[in-house]
Amino acid sequence: MADDIRLILSDIDGTILPYGSKVVSARTCAAFHAAQKAGIHVGPASGRGFSHIPASFGGDASCSATCLATNGMEVYLDGALLCRKLIPREATVRMAEFLRQEPGAGLLCFENGIPLMVEGTVDDLEQAFPIYASQCRHADAVPDHDLDKVNIFIAGDLDATRRLMERLAHEIGEVDYNLPVAGFINTTPPGWSKASGIDVLCEALGITIEQVVVFGDAGNDVEMLEHVPNSVAVAGASAEAAAAARWHIGRCEDEAVAAAIEDLAAGVWPFVDPMCER
Repeated sequence: MADDIRLILSDIDGTILPYGSKVVSARTCAAFHAAQKAGIHVGPASGRGFSHIPASFGGDASCSATCLATNGMEVYLDGALLCRKLIPREATVRMAEFLRQEPGAGLLCFENGIPLMVEGTVDDLEQAFPIYASQCRHADAVPDHDLDKVNIFIAGDLDATRRLMERLAHEIGEVDYNLPVAGFINTTPPGWSKASGIDVLCEALGITIEQVVVFGDAGNDVEMLEHVPNSVAVAGASAEAAAAARWHIGRCEDEAVAAAIEDLAAGVWPFVDPMCER
């Protein structure tokens, strides 16, 4: 079964990169290279924009030459862009107007990989996504074009974030929303997700969905985990992600994904039963 696998994709934060860390382990990078040498395309499937991904691999761009960035809105194969989807400016303006009335909430738009804070404060963003808080610049208005990445943040727990997301979905239905971590909300075009990006890669590679393995841990991984038969959740995944996955392995902090990819690269199937843990 392992010999049939031609594509491996993994979420980054909480799946191969422990929260609070900046760079994945050397073992994870080595596992990616081992899969590549075995003829398997491997890369991240992340909510991060493409320009923000190589830093997570210590600058090793070969680890993200094939990837899904911005929750599948950017699809790359061997460094070539296959697909890019955009968030309509009109919907983004409406989100900004809505969030202006929400205490502790804000809006980020991205220009050339730089997070622009259209609404909200750095202190509130620091609670939700510290990396972007350290990089963001203030903007007076939403840029005057459609956008390749738009995020919403709130200084609040998971329940508060979910309630905000539900209100946004009710008021501004031109985009879809998903919740990767407390305090942070992703936006995508309607019906688009990491699962959509996987279909783009499968078509380009000429493979079937059964030849794919995916790893994830959070709300923005659910569609991907439901879509791919060989889907894997790490220990500590959100309840929704764990329920969506077929297989279950050990913790991100224990390099469980790296261990599984090492086995796949060696032609060994690492998943024993739907509740296996390594």
